This record gives sequence, structure tokens and C-alpha cells, in this order.
Amino acid sequence: MARSAQDLKKLWLASLAHERRASAHTLRAYGDDAERFLRFLHGHLGGVATEKSLARLSPADIRAFITVRRSEGLGAKGVQRALAAVRSFFRYLARENILENAAARNVRTPRIRRGLPRPLSETDAARAIEQAGEHDVEWLGARDVALLTLLYGAGLRISEALSLKRGDVPLPATLTILGKGGKERVVPLLAVVRQAIDSYEKLIPFAGTKGSALFRSRRGKAMSPREAQLLMARLRGALGLSERATPHAMRHSFATHLLSNGGDLRSVQELLGHASLSTTQTYTQIDSKKLRDVYEKAHPRS
Repeated sequence: MARSAQDLKKLWLASLAHERRASAHTLRAYGDDAERFLRFLHGHLGGVATEKSLARLSPADIRAFITVRRSEGLGAKGVQRALAAVRSFFRYLARENILENAAARNVRTPRIRRGLPRPLSETDAARAIEQAGEHDVEWLGARDVALLTLLYGAGLRISEALSLKRGDVPLPATLTILGKGGKERVVPLLAVVRQAIDSYEKLIPFAGTKGSALFRSRRGKAMSPREAQLLMARLRGALGLSERATPHAMRHSFATHLLSNGGDLRSVQELLGHASLSTTQTYTQIDSKKLRDVYEKAHPRS
């Protein structure tokens, strides 16, 4: 008897989690997209999708799914992710010799125009870190300074910074970070970063094991990414910064300032944990744009 597509979906997600070591975010996003795909097939095919019906799908069926998702308001980036999920599902089925169907591979992925990162200036990055310490609760001010110093000084993603544990302190001169897709990278830490973390850790008013979160909320729970976003919102209001001054902008600032001060592209790629050099190259375009702006304003014939 042919297995149901739902059963195959569960096997695929289990494979992503255990063999491919996909992140919780990826599993959730791919699972949601696959679930929508199977619900679409139920109506499109007039019944529950099975192993046999999956094998018979054509590119037109996949495009019909995308058309429905677009009509529901899904943008190009969402379409790209939905197609990636469906393709991953069919790759798993082929790899496990369950069925072979190239329909999803034969549907063109929409192109997404990648916007340039929006870093803070060196002055604004320094102002943000200084202002973060202006807090009515001393240990929270120290926490906010430590977090922003870490993001800007080491180029970490907010999820990577918030994954640090009490047992990681004192931080070593180089820190091993588990980034996207379970990829490890080694990040050197400036003395100013380690000092900020040490100062904060000594002021934490809550007891904790070595495995407990380093960055804590006001009530002692693990600090959430949302709290980091609210911190930057407060700093934007206090300093008049752009709406694009987010926790991730500190990482953008790290990369941009390294490159503008002579850092080489390959090294910055390794420090950021980018799989592709082309992703890191977007930061070089920022400097090129700045040069063009200066040129156009300064040249007498502009």
C-alpha cells in the first residue's frame, strides 16, 4: 500500500533534524511550507496525496501551488523558500529510493534583488554602545553594553550571542561559534569584548549553573531576541538613529568597518561564517556606493 505524503513528510523532517542537523528555525519554516504544499495537493488532486500521486506530479502542478501562494500574498522571498522546501522534500525521496520526480527542480526560482546591508557609522556604533550603559539598573546597563560590544566586536548574529552560557565566562581569546546550518567557525575576541562580558557577568544578580544562559532578562530568564530589538529601539529614540539600526546592524557594522579599514574579503567571510563569498561581497558595494556619492557631490561637473 502506498504511503501517505504526510508520513513521508515526517520522515523527511526527521532526516533534516538528525542527519542534516538543520536548525529549529529551518525545520519550522520547511515544515510549514511542506504542510501548505500537501494541503494544496489535497484540493488540487481531489484527495489525500500519496507516494504514487507525488511521483506523478508535473512542473505545472508545482507552479499551480506557487500561483496559489502568490495569490495569498506571498512575496518573492517566500516563494523562493517554499520552492526550496519542496525541492528538499523531493531530494530526500529520491535519495531514499522512495520515488524520483524532477518536477520541482524544473520550476524556475524567482530572482530576489538583494538589498545592501545598512551598517551604523563607526561614530554611531560607539555612541550606541555608550548609551546602552545609561540604565537605571546597573547590571542591565552592563548587560546591554556587553551584548552590543560582542555583536559589534565579534560580528555575531544575535542568536549566536544569546546562546552563550555562564560557563563560557571568562571568554577565551578565540571563541568557537556554532552558526547557521551547524557550521562551526572560530572568532577572535578583542580584549574590550572580553572585559565587557566579564564586567557584566560579575554583576548578574541571579544564580546560575554553567549551562544557564549568560544574557538574562530583568526577571532572570534567558534574554530573548525581542528584548535585544527593544534595546536597539530605545537607542534609536535616544540617539536619533535610523530605523535600520537593529541588533543585526551591529554585525553589518563589524563587517563594513573591517573592510573599509583594510580587512581582506576572505578573512571577513570566515569571521562572519558566510558559506558564499558573494554574500560577503555585498559589504564592498557599500564602500563603492559611498565613494560614488562623495564623487557626485564633490566633482565640479556633477
